[in-house]
Amino acid sequence: MHRFSALFFRKHGLAPLLRRKSLVITPEDTFCHFFCTISEVSFSQTSSQLPAHCNSKSSTFDTNTKNGITNHFGLIRLQEISINHANDQSHDEFASDVEKVYRILRKYHSRVPKLELALRESGVVVRPGLTERVLNRCGDAGNLAYRFYSWASKQSGHRHDQDAYKAMIKILGRMRQFGAVWALIEEMRQENPELITQQVFVILMRRFASARMVQKAVEVLDEMPKYGCEPDEYVFGCLLDALCKNGSVKEAASLFEDMRYRWKPGVKHFTSLLYGWCKEGKLMEAKHVLVQMKEAGIEPDIVVYNNLLGGYAQAGKMGDSYDLLKEMRRKGCEPNATSYTVLIQSLCKHERLEEATRVFIEMQRSGCQADVVTYSTLISGFCKWGKIKRGYELLDEMIQQGHSPNQAIYQHIMVAHEKKEELEECKELVIEMQKIGCPPDLSIYNTVIRLACKLGEVKEGVGLWNEMESNGLSSGIDTFVIMINGFLEQGCLVEACEYFKEMVGRGLFTAPQYGTLKELMNSLLRAEKLEMAKDAWNCITSSKGCQLNVSAWTIWIHALFSKGHVKEACSFCIDMMDKDLMPQPDTFAKLMRGLRKLYNRQFAAEITEKVRKMAADRQITFKMYKRRGERDLKEKEKEKKDGRKRRARQRQWGGGRQKL
Repeated sequence: MHRFSALFFRKHGLAPLLRRKSLVITPEDTFCHFFCTISEVSFSQTSSQLPAHCNSKSSTFDTNTKNGITNHFGLIRLQEISINHANDQSHDEFASDVEKVYRILRKYHSRVPKLELALRESGVVVRPGLTERVLNRCGDAGNLAYRFYSWASKQSGHRHDQDAYKAMIKILGRMRQFGAVWALIEEMRQENPELITQQVFVILMRRFASARMVQKAVEVLDEMPKYGCEPDEYVFGCLLDALCKNGSVKEAASLFEDMRYRWKPGVKHFTSLLYGWCKEGKLMEAKHVLVQMKEAGIEPDIVVYNNLLGGYAQAGKMGDSYDLLKEMRRKGCEPNATSYTVLIQSLCKHERLEEATRVFIEMQRSGCQADVVTYSTLISGFCKWGKIKRGYELLDEMIQQGHSPNQAIYQHIMVAHEKKEELEECKELVIEMQKIGCPPDLSIYNTVIRLACKLGEVKEGVGLWNEMESNGLSSGIDTFVIMINGFLEQGCLVEACEYFKEMVGRGLFTAPQYGTLKELMNSLLRAEKLEMAKDAWNCITSSKGCQLNVSAWTIWIHALFSKGHVKEACSFCIDMMDKDLMPQPDTFAKLMRGLRKLYNRQFAAEITEKVRKMAADRQITFKMYKRRGERDLKEKEKEKKDGRKRRARQRQWGGGRQKL
């Protein structure tokens, strides 16, 4: 049992909170989007001292890296990670083997022969339950998960169990490698047909739905009988639920009308549709679903009413929400904690905090006990609008009522401190969470690391990163992006580059990270680190699972061109076309201008010939393609010039006001 420190509460004028019960909540694992194999990346040890100037141009960095620059921060040394399980209630027979395998995967994931040798010599015995735990431990790093799954499949006497297959299907689905999912299900049919159940196909349908691939999700129903599984009302309900939760309620409604004669719809089917329409703000359609329910002889239950309450509240129709509460009572359906929480959430969202408090008081007076979610919603609302002190008071009240706070509640408070740039308070909260047995999750660490980097405390961010990994959490995409941006803002180019390559190596580089790629490449080229930039780019292109599109190549080519590396830009443009990717018209026009200035006719002729052929293959007129490129280039140059003029006027006017 522990208390918050007196120093922390003196800052906020609060008495120390009551002693609280120990609570352990395991963070949910996530998975990455594609397989990735890269060349070996070596990392130096973490420096114990922050360099006086994190400028990668400085000669103080010249030691044993590939580009003659030392990594002063580095990633954590995998050999020295020690996981503290003293207070981890989930520690069991698999824990030590899982961590051992995870360290090996992180160290050798880019070198398959060495990886397999290290796994064989590790002494870890592949057994039921272990594979699933390792896959989940890999978190966002899908490449690591795939490497272990492949190795485990080859071990004599081992057959994957259903949990391992389901975990791998989830990973492949998140990676949108749906062809590989079907191949895996086919493998199950040949080797372990008894493991193919409805749940396997439900997982696949949910992954299709989350990718907004509605037709593919529906086709799963037709494919199930081929694998000895007949779809029923349960599977149909899961499909409806997945579509409605992922913004495809119109398609779900159409499917419902087609299927209602094949399967008799139940309350769960109607509830899914009603939730989908309410989420979209289509209250008339939601009411129509309610009418259909009554026509089918199904009386609305508390879940249906709560969804409708949420729809009214989301649309800002609080009067209708209150009327619905009265109607629920008249019909003998007493509102529960969720009913009131939905209203409180909407009121807090619109900064109607006093009204939210009145609803909370009314809830207690009516004999309905507030739960953790209710308190979390209130705390979130007050913290969102900067009333942190009131948030702590609610936290205190919550503990007095016997509820144990979870990571989500601390996250709300942490974000409020982040807005006020109160790093010490955030760090103290992390320490307190560990003391009371509520281990910080990835979101908590991301918040504190982001704030540390924002305040220029990059060394603090590295320390938090290492602490997070040593506590058994796998760094996700957001964590890498935060660290890379933090290093770039401080001019620590080597460290930014190393973290970027590690992100690629773990299989985390996808299209949403193209902004990070652009920042990194421009920063490296501005600092005249051409070789480092090439090394980072080659790290991506050598990864078999990284499927770069035209946008990624354009970022790299334009970055090279804008920094005066015209020949290199042209060379990489040819590499792009060799991969059957046609350059954007303005890219072609820009390169032709640059080559004309260099009088390099050979390069110009080669690129032009390739573009002509690709245009013909795509039934595009080369003359129109070229004309469009010149037009787009002129428009962009005009926008850039107008932007400079506008900023100059703003500076001039601002200076004039200051003088006055």
